[in-house]
Amino acid sequence: MADMHGPRTILVTGGAGFIGSHLVECLLGRDETVRVLDNFSTGKREHLDRLSSLPGANRNLQVIEGDIRDYGVVAEACAGVDGILHEAALGSVPRSVEDPMTTQQVNADGTLNVLLAAKEHGVSRVVYASSSSVYGDSTAQLKREGEEGGPLSPYALTKKNNEEYGRLFGDLYGLQAVGLRYFNVYGPRQDPNSQYAAVIPRFATALLSGSRPTVYGTGLQSRDFTFVRDVVEANLLALEAPQSACGNAYNVGRGGSFTLLELLSVLQELVGTRIEPLFDAPRPGDVMHSAADISLAARALGYRPGYGLQEGLKVTIEWYREQVGMTDSRRS
Repeated sequence: MADMHGPRTILVTGGAGFIGSHLVECLLGRDETVRVLDNFSTGKREHLDRLSSLPGANRNLQVIEGDIRDYGVVAEACAGVDGILHEAALGSVPRSVEDPMTTQQVNADGTLNVLLAAKEHGVSRVVYASSSSVYGDSTAQLKREGEEGGPLSPYALTKKNNEEYGRLFGDLYGLQAVGLRYFNVYGPRQDPNSQYAAVIPRFATALLSGSRPTVYGTGLQSRDFTFVRDVVEANLLALEAPQSACGNAYNVGRGGSFTLLELLSVLQELVGTRIEPLFDAPRPGDVMHSAADISLAARALGYRPGYGLQEGLKVTIEWYREQVGMTDSRRS
């Protein structure tokens, strides 16, 4: 990176999204100049509007409305930046199964645009979002870098492609790229209303509204649920990590796992409800077990998650109560 201790301009692609807006908020709090590139297809303008009250936000926040599939727009956004946090993507395994073409164009071709524009404009560091889905059909419950399986969905394949390009751009062009394999990120601002919504916002908002949450499959599949503030910290560490950390992708998780039924039990306790779930067929492309071995990220990046599941869920549930306007059965 450029001067680590001086003012920087950081581009956050997908900066109006769930994770991206948390990154923007943190960077603005550190008095960085932040440039956001977002087409607002899944990102929300209100996420950025809520940040306008932060000190220096009007001075330090720049927003470019555009699509990462448009190389000209990406090149414009990359001009004059010191580093890039690349979050723009189409998430969701089921969505990629339904529409593999758009997933490919956004996640794979769009990321190639970001890497190419970063190279052309001399950006020294790109931190990009990968995914635990790259472990695919690996049967190991604890996922370790270097022990990946075959991808089970178009989404997973695009993330594997991102990692290969990140490595290749380092080898060929000297671009410093660091991949972060997110494991089931959750927290405030995660959309509960999309048909592709993740499990925690779906479960939480169902319980808060007194509805029966839907469990796809048996509920015995396990996940490493990672609070968004730990993901933000991982991105900042990757942005400033030594050059020796570049060219690789690292697990970013809590380092343990809960089954979906265990997750539901914790949420029931925190919300104060006892609502029986509905069970539906498993979703195509889903893996059965996923937990992160985070020892490599600890050594290379200094990553150590700070939030346990209950602690993170308390913050998340409170946000849904206050921001989404939901109440639990005790308050209705």
